[in-house]
Amino acid sequence: MGVALTRSAQWTAAGHGAKTLEVTPLNEAIVKEIMMFVESFIYKYPQEANYVFVEPLEWKTNLDPSAFGSGYAVRSRNTLRDTQVEKHGGKLEKSRSSLSSGRAQLIRKSVEKIEEIISDSSSESEEDEEQPDHRQEANADLPSEYWQIQKLVKYLKGGNQTATVIALCSMKDFNLAQETCQLAIRDVGGLEVLINLLETDEVKCKIGSLKILKEISHNPQIRRNIVDLGGLPVMVNILDSPHKSLKCLAAETIANVAKFKRARRVVRRHGGITKLVALLDCGKHSAEPAQSSLYETRDVEVARCGALALWSCSKSYANKESIRKAGGIPLLARLLKTSHEDMLIPVVGTLQECASEENYRAAIKAERIIENLVKNLNSENEQLQEHCAMAIYQCAEDEDTRDLVRLHGGLKPLASLLTNTDNKERLAAVTGAVWKCSISKENVTKFREYKAIETLVGLLTDQPEEVLVNVVGALGECCQEHENRIIIRKCGGIQPLVNLLVGINQALLVNVTKAVGACAVEPESMMIIDRLDGVRLLWSLLKNPHPDVKASAAWALCPCIQNAKDAGEMVRSFVGGLELVVNLLKSENKEVLASVCAVITNIAKDQENLAVITDHGVVPLLSKLANTNNDKLRRHLAETISRCCMWGRNRVAFGEHKAVAPLVRYLKSNDTNVHRATAQALYQLSEDADNCITMHENGAVKLLLDMVGSPDEELQEAAAGCISNIRRLALAIEKARYS
Repeated sequence: MGVALTRSAQWTAAGHGAKTLEVTPLNEAIVKEIMMFVESFIYKYPQEANYVFVEPLEWKTNLDPSAFGSGYAVRSRNTLRDTQVEKHGGKLEKSRSSLSSGRAQLIRKSVEKIEEIISDSSSESEEDEEQPDHRQEANADLPSEYWQIQKLVKYLKGGNQTATVIALCSMKDFNLAQETCQLAIRDVGGLEVLINLLETDEVKCKIGSLKILKEISHNPQIRRNIVDLGGLPVMVNILDSPHKSLKCLAAETIANVAKFKRARRVVRRHGGITKLVALLDCGKHSAEPAQSSLYETRDVEVARCGALALWSCSKSYANKESIRKAGGIPLLARLLKTSHEDMLIPVVGTLQECASEENYRAAIKAERIIENLVKNLNSENEQLQEHCAMAIYQCAEDEDTRDLVRLHGGLKPLASLLTNTDNKERLAAVTGAVWKCSISKENVTKFREYKAIETLVGLLTDQPEEVLVNVVGALGECCQEHENRIIIRKCGGIQPLVNLLVGINQALLVNVTKAVGACAVEPESMMIIDRLDGVRLLWSLLKNPHPDVKASAAWALCPCIQNAKDAGEMVRSFVGGLELVVNLLKSENKEVLASVCAVITNIAKDQENLAVITDHGVVPLLSKLANTNNDKLRRHLAETISRCCMWGRNRVAFGEHKAVAPLVRYLKSNDTNVHRATAQALYQLSEDADNCITMHENGAVKLLLDMVGSPDEELQEAAAGCISNIRRLALAIEKARYS
């Protein structure tokens, strides 16, 4: 076991003395496993747990006596003993209170660590993981720069102010982008010195230190070390400095360091978000930087650096809220009017990150930011185009925002950017914006005018999944219109869509099933889907573990069954398909239940299939769902019950399973579609006398009478038919009583 642990654990380099265990996630996991094993041992083996060692354990080792520190007594060249053993006469005994105390302390530390982890994960999302640390091996072939930098660090430690500044300047001349140079500073204790210099009163030393920290903090390991050494609070304090160069360097370094959640949390807890937002106010005169004075240009640079730091910090939900509460949105909106691209990229990047929250989307709309985002889509800078498109993607969940994008002329540049496929990150952002904007029918009309649908079909192959999800999502929205379905079919889009049904990406499957289902409305497209075995692929997705995929596949099957030439035979050809659908009625997901009810409604149009699903127990399963308050489920459940009543004694069975009384309550819904479906179900159920009695007892007649005057003819007819059946039964009972 010891050999296995030695090989599995992560150790420091043996450059100075014996190797020690590193503090890494892997080692923490190993220690946790050991703790769990030790803690559970006394319960698994209670008798053995009470054993006390009278004599100490002895084993052979390759370690020399010099490797052992204090607490050990060297008895001879080959014998070593713990001093505690010597004190107790060779017996290894320990009081139970001491064991209990040590165990409690260990558990307390573990709980504190777990609480910290839970706190981090619950307050921040989409975080980057910290990278495991590693150090240069002592015997590695290191370049001369490594040793030269280490000499300079020694001068930093012991020199006066002049020597310190010279050493900093000399260090800056090295290529600090190289990992060897970065780790050379770290390995000899240079980070501690650089951070200490930030707390001096010498501005030159602070500037030199920050310039180096800014460069080397691109390294993930260095970032973590800076946070461990308490460097971030010092940098946050420098943001209050009157020296603008210091502010800029501190903000840029914070932007580099705050790439992982712990760093972002430290910035927030030390008031860094408020101070960074305040830096944005320096850019209030920056609308035309080309005509600004030198003083104003420095103000612009301060604002740019502040925006960079906020961009890094804005990946945390808590920080997004802090930025909003500190008044960051109006300041970002003002900076967005500049023509300075170096400023625009971090500003738009911050807005893009924050736009994932509903509060921000409302504020972005109120500050008229969409207009400037659209304007910058026409920039020559690809990174700026990407972030503008991504911000529109985030904001276009809102209908008013989609309208604003169209009104400000944003759809045409989005359509034209679809043709530039080399930059995949930008393409993903642009296709995402097109997808969300396509939710509005007016925008779809514009995209058809700009030939965007043909371009989207061409992007269905040889693209990364993040692009495909957006492309298929956009086509799914466009497919809701007849003209666009024809365009997709004529451009050969059906086959690549069906091919995507065999993937495993959840978001992609949800979107592609929606698109295929929309295409299946057209008989010509349905023939192609059937020929490509698309219906079977959709049916197989009903086994997918993700509820969203199941529901989307079920909705897509409805038009497929409706438009298939011989739907009944096609459905029966899927081995176990009917039983699978019926069993899905046991799901707890409302969307899955509603979609499956819709599928069963279409399946039950074929009498033979209706008989099969009746044998599979569809009636009791449907009856169990009757007590629901979800109007979408109510509508499709009522339609299914109405259709299932047309076989054998299913009408009677629904009454026996107590499905009638809950259906009457559906008539109190505010949804006309629910009224129509419920009235039709009650009409079918009212063919049974016992069901008529149940309806009458639950007040169905009064509710149905109000619906006889509805402008919806189907609702009128069903309500009148149900009342007629109830009245006919009442007359028959009355006649029987008097005769």
